[in-house]
Amino acid sequence: MTKAQQIDLFGEAAEEKAAVPIINPDGSVKGSKVIYAPKGPAREYAALAGSLYNGCGHGCDYPCYVHAGGFTRLTREQFDAGATLKPGVIENLRKDAAKYEAAGITEQVLFSFSTDPYHAGDTRPTREAFEILIEHGLAFGPLTKGGMRPVRDLDLFRPDRDFFAVTLISLNDDFCRRWEPKAPLPASRIAALKTFFEAGIFTWESIEPVIDPEMAFAVVEETHGFVDHYKIGKIHYQPKLGQAINWRVFTLRMVDLLARHNKTAYFKKDLQPFLPAGYPNPMRIRQHRAGPRRPPR
Repeated sequence: MTKAQQIDLFGEAAEEKAAVPIINPDGSVKGSKVIYAPKGPAREYAALAGSLYNGCGHGCDYPCYVHAGGFTRLTREQFDAGATLKPGVIENLRKDAAKYEAAGITEQVLFSFSTDPYHAGDTRPTREAFEILIEHGLAFGPLTKGGMRPVRDLDLFRPDRDFFAVTLISLNDDFCRRWEPKAPLPASRIAALKTFFEAGIFTWESIEPVIDPEMAFAVVEETHGFVDHYKIGKIHYQPKLGQAINWRVFTLRMVDLLARHNKTAYFKKDLQPFLPAGYPNPMRIRQHRAGPRRPPR
């Protein structure tokens, strides 16, 4: 049967379904609209990612790399006003997930770099998105500042497939109000990490951007008992703050602190020149549980 005959008999949907997915060199599937392979520094965090919303609403004043780096067409005011669901994104995600399933890809998809999947608005589409990924054999993990909001979806997380990740740069409420004025405060993010960890879900924490080294160290001291892994990176778009930090001293002190607590971490490329020779720093590790929950350290 010719291609034209297929369209006549079954419509374009049948043609799409019959097509063999093409895997791009970066590991994504050609033609996907929601699931993609990140580029640049974001790729250090995840091989695959997705985004459901335009805007965010946390008002981060680092400033947020999404707007400062030119990764959105929204004005800063629009971006900070709150998150809105992208038109057609759930249907597009459903099509993408089917393509990834047909291609035999089952790995984790991170949500999100360009927004927060647990923003202050309606996040029911986040749950629907995770259900779609599960239906099509994919794994998932949110990276969020959303406090306890993600606990609503805890029942979807599978210890042997998925992860839960939080951005936390300080334990100080006033400091976070200064830099992340509309995001939930540290205590609620910590409570979420504990909840997911105790449920047997792999947890990791992003300490990026590092603005105050002492506060970054305090985060590890406070959370190492219920965080499996850390990902650490410099501050960008604030040259004066970055230049005031001795990054070699910071990196070596952080390496020592992590070793004392028997924790693993990934130092992003901007910190790697300061790592000790031979320091193990794999960009990709297994971010799920292989078996029963281990006892807390």
